[in-house]
Amino acid sequence: MNENRNRVCPVELAGSLDSKIRMWIHSPYKILNQYIKEGMTVLDIGCGPGFFSIPMAGMVGKNGRVIAADMQEGMLQIIKKKITGSELDGRIKLHKSEQRKIGLEEKVDFILAFYMIHEVPDKETFFNELRNILNDKGQFLIVEPKLFHVSKKDFEKTIGIAEKAGFKIVEKQKMFTSQAVVLSNSN
Repeated sequence: MNENRNRVCPVELAGSLDSKIRMWIHSPYKILNQYIKEGMTVLDIGCGPGFFSIPMAGMVGKNGRVIAADMQEGMLQIIKKKITGSELDGRIKLHKSEQRKIGLEEKVDFILAFYMIHEVPDKETFFNELRNILNDKGQFLIVEPKLFHVSKKDFEKTIGIAEKAGFKIVEKQKMFTSQAVVLSNSN
């Protein structure tokens, strides 16, 4: 695998992750509404500037919770600025992950990993940790870019690593410019 694929998108490019064009291409509501319900606890791993975290907070409602996890403090600060003083402030928990460890103890009902797994150097450890975080009946949506970053072969290899960690494929999703799969715990 190309080393450049493991580079994390820098905070300086956060604006490109939060554009109107991206909202049209990757509408959080269209992508996530079938998975996220009111009252759930959900994890947006590699959340960046909150492109998905903020809409997820609306989907989980007043009794739900979103954990926006990123290893870059700058990305978490962007989200904090967006939600401070709003009703979403209490629904979104900002969590700074370490480079090789997520570091969460609480269980979640749903995990989103959108365009970030190709940046993870140790996928085996990553998937094992996520499997311990996900509730038994929870679901895990992985979306990776088709163009430039992740070949079909590399995507299938990633899914194989997830299956070795104990996840099972629920369904493969078709998404514009993307490869996607829904996983669940195989408990």
